[in-house]
Amino acid sequence: MRKLLDSVPLKLINYIYWFLLLYLLAALAWWYIELMQQNDILFNYQQSQINISSNKDIKSQLSIIQDARDRNAKQYLGEGLTFFIITIIGAVFIYGVVRRQIRLQAQQQNFMMAVTHELKTPIAATKLSLETLKRHKLDEVRQNEILTGAINETERLNALCNNILLSSQLESGGYIVTKYEFDFSDMVDSAVAEFTKRYPARVINTHVEDKIIFHGEEFLIRLVLNNLLENAVKYTPESMPLTVELVKQPNSIDLLVKDLGPGIPEAEKERIFEKFYRIGSELTRTSKGTGLGLYLSNKIIKDHHGRIALSNNLPSGSVFKITLPI
Repeated sequence: MRKLLDSVPLKLINYIYWFLLLYLLAALAWWYIELMQQNDILFNYQQSQINISSNKDIKSQLSIIQDARDRNAKQYLGEGLTFFIITIIGAVFIYGVVRRQIRLQAQQQNFMMAVTHELKTPIAATKLSLETLKRHKLDEVRQNEILTGAINETERLNALCNNILLSSQLESGGYIVTKYEFDFSDMVDSAVAEFTKRYPARVINTHVEDKIIFHGEEFLIRLVLNNLLENAVKYTPESMPLTVELVKQPNSIDLLVKDLGPGIPEAEKERIFEKFYRIGSELTRTSKGTGLGLYLSNKIIKDHHGRIALSNNLPSGSVFKITLPI
């Protein structure tokens, strides 16, 4: 049965849903019209019985049956509106739930496709680098280039595994956040130095104020910064610089990561923090990623009672701004 349902096209299910909803509303309208017609027939019959009777108090009896008719009409109208409102609310709720489930299923399928690609690529690249070093006698400069590339792919694979595991642990409550005071400035400098070492051709400009102390989990905050830097490196041309700023405000700490890439379309900005969401089609996009980095970053920042915002950079690119309360 499940295989049969899975084989039904989504568009056909959508058509069936709207057909059943319209049929239900039409049946409700027909029920209301039928009841009102029966009410009128009953009123006319009772009125004709009064006219042919010899009862002298005709006005009193007419008033009684008129009140009964109005009372029935109000009852039918009230019941009809109640059923109509309940039906619409239920239909909207079910449609929203089903749409979210379908969208989540599509995102999970995209995620599995992306993860498969993301796992195979660094493994294949690292294997190729090691085989090259084994088979060929290369000069020291070339060896360092190959080793650097292999290390970068390994780091990317490690970051991917960390994101997947941490996302699962945070959602299930299996990860306990341990907050303590640490030197935010030193953490940012260390993260930037690591990326500079991994990507020596990249220029990363920094403006980091000294001795900014923050109460939180350094590992998680650094993971957020690494995710943002990884995205900035991914989308910014190699000839363009990146910028990282850390500024202390009276009541908060602001961390900004700026890139000069193509930017993010306005229609996509509200969805980039959703789980598994990636810009464009999984079949046509060429950028690396799984759609977990920004979702995980947003969740970590919220757990630290902060917020992460996206704005446009000038002349092009994006600015991710993290605001954490002191």
